[in-house]
Amino acid sequence: VLAGDFKDEEAKALIEKYFGELKKRGEDSAITPRPAVLAKTIKLMHEDNFAELPELRMTFPAVEDGHPDSYALEYLGELLSNGKRAPLYKEIVEKQKLASDRQTNAFNATREMAGNFVFRIRANDGVNLNDVQAAVFTALQNFEKDGIDDRDMARIKNAQETNFYSSISGVLSKSFQLAQFNTFRGNPGELQNEIKKILAVSKDDVMNVYKKYIKDKNYVATSFVPKGKTDLALTGSDVAEVVEEPIIQGAEPAPLSEDDIAFEKTPSKIDRSIEPALGEAPTIHSPKVWTAELSNGLKIYGIENNELPLVEFSLRLKGGMLVDDPNKIGVANLMTDIMKEGTANKTPEELEDAIGQLGADINMYTSAEFIEISGSCLARNFEKTYQLFEEILLEPRWDEKEFDRVKKSTVTNIQQRAAQPNAVASTVFNKLIYGPDNILSNNTLGTIETVNSLSIDDVKAFYEKNYSPSISSFHIVGAISKSEVMKVLESLDKKWKNKEVKIPTYAAPKEVDKPAIYFVDVPGAKQSVIRVGKPALKGNDKDFYAATVVNHRLGGSFNSQLNMTLREEKGYTYGARSFLPRRMNEGYFAASSSVRSNVTKESVEIFKDILNKYNDTYNEEDLEMTKKILIKQNARAFETLNQKMGILQNISTYNLPMDYISQQEKVVTGLTLDRAKALIAKYINPEKMIYIVVGDAKTQFDRLREVGLGDPIKVDKEGVVLEAIPN
Repeated sequence: VLAGDFKDEEAKALIEKYFGELKKRGEDSAITPRPAVLAKTIKLMHEDNFAELPELRMTFPAVEDGHPDSYALEYLGELLSNGKRAPLYKEIVEKQKLASDRQTNAFNATREMAGNFVFRIRANDGVNLNDVQAAVFTALQNFEKDGIDDRDMARIKNAQETNFYSSISGVLSKSFQLAQFNTFRGNPGELQNEIKKILAVSKDDVMNVYKKYIKDKNYVATSFVPKGKTDLALTGSDVAEVVEEPIIQGAEPAPLSEDDIAFEKTPSKIDRSIEPALGEAPTIHSPKVWTAELSNGLKIYGIENNELPLVEFSLRLKGGMLVDDPNKIGVANLMTDIMKEGTANKTPEELEDAIGQLGADINMYTSAEFIEISGSCLARNFEKTYQLFEEILLEPRWDEKEFDRVKKSTVTNIQQRAAQPNAVASTVFNKLIYGPDNILSNNTLGTIETVNSLSIDDVKAFYEKNYSPSISSFHIVGAISKSEVMKVLESLDKKWKNKEVKIPTYAAPKEVDKPAIYFVDVPGAKQSVIRVGKPALKGNDKDFYAATVVNHRLGGSFNSQLNMTLREEKGYTYGARSFLPRRMNEGYFAASSSVRSNVTKESVEIFKDILNKYNDTYNEEDLEMTKKILIKQNARAFETLNQKMGILQNISTYNLPMDYISQQEKVVTGLTLDRAKALIAKYINPEKMIYIVVGDAKTQFDRLREVGLGDPIKVDKEGVVLEAIPN
């Protein structure tokens, strides 16, 4: 598939040159679907060494991709689990409180030859999965008894239409969809009929597929339980034969030599070792940004784009976790979660209905440095969607019942993170980079202790103190004009009063005097997570973009030194990268990877070696190649509405100039080798790095004494130094 801006005849000539001589290897034969058939229900269980919470999956055989029933099965998954009226939500989350709404799902999963319909419930701590299974069947009985609400069908259809347009918003997504339909449906043009099939689904269709594939049908039930808690698994479950790859120290295969991988090349009319010449660098025209300001101080940023009938918008309030009380971390996060649960005039269910009937989506979240309320909708529904957004912002419900549920869901989320090595590495990294006196060392969720201590009055006080247009900016992109936007925003100008909000400042994190290595024990881990880093610079620093440019060759792309060495050459990992996240406050440089446990030491040595040599080996060829790549990447960097939204948010959040895109291009083209080396020395200095390893201490801890970073320092999952690794 070729998609984008090209001349037909030139493209055809190139395709003929490079692919025309490739001969057909036989005729394609249609693949016959092979749906699974179960003679009986099968129950299996697995005791997971790393799990913190029990999980039940019930998997029913279903249909392949493109099957006429697949569309109704998609609706069935949405109806059963998504929404306040959903039977699974009502029974499992609201009534029995067995799991959080985020961890209660039903969905249709289609593949080329077969498909499954899956119920996945990750239960709360200590919940017996027999109770979860019983609750699923109770919910299904209620579904049969109560039937399907017309409002839910309308909500799903409207959302499907919005999602369909979003799925073809970029050149890459258009080409992907065309290739998918050509490969699996035999006709790329079938894409045009897909939305018709989606919107044609009726209530009868949904109930028919429920009876055909779910009701009284056999399934596979899998219970995943934490170590030592097999009593939580379904009664009568057999132990699953889970084959775990043996990770044996010193058993790594030797790298293949050139002779080992020698092969006979297919004869060709052209020399295929010579890559086609790159074309001229594209001329990048960044989107035209319009701005305005309301009388209450709210700054407005917009980009009009009429390719698709969609609109995306967001409101950012500076602060986020930064304005949390250091003794009550998690208030800001709880507040954004509870504000989505209804308004003063609408119950949670009524608000959800109102949003769903418009095919819209409104979300809210807290980051370390800001709070964001975002929305997307069909352009024709923007005004009505905006009215709901404004109601959420200005008329919170403060529902005690929902507050208690959200608190429990947050605690479950925190428990889950403790079982995820990457999340643990991130937690410890932030603690060590920022130090105990900087609030940025914390996770926005807070801790189990702080969350359990919070009351709804804490959340109300946070809202009254920290919500103001004085620290906010509104962004909008899509098929809507500036005049239309400003007319809709008139009510917000009148209703939302300005107030002063003080955002605390914290001292910049200090660099270490010399490199050090920290270790978090995950007994029996088959992989080790490695994270390396140091404090860096603010997102609006004059050096920021140039620093990301010099990082590109190190770990900013697939062909970077870290990835090519650890993945392609050694085969230790699926990927390795390095990055400098954009922050309002001082950020950091970080490099990371997950590797097989038995090459932990060797991988740390590779990180250390590449970082130590990077400045000395960085040359003119590296710089010129990076320049070409980054300039050409910009051709597709501002294509989708989401990418355009990113431009506006960068401008407002980091106080960047309106033409920062073109200024960044000048930074790239004007960067010299001497300047690049100076940036590497300052922001990627190997002598100022900390190393963190999350893995199996029994097999890997002592080996790390040999890498030349001193004795590893033992820390727990919160970064607290330990005297000894716990048994």
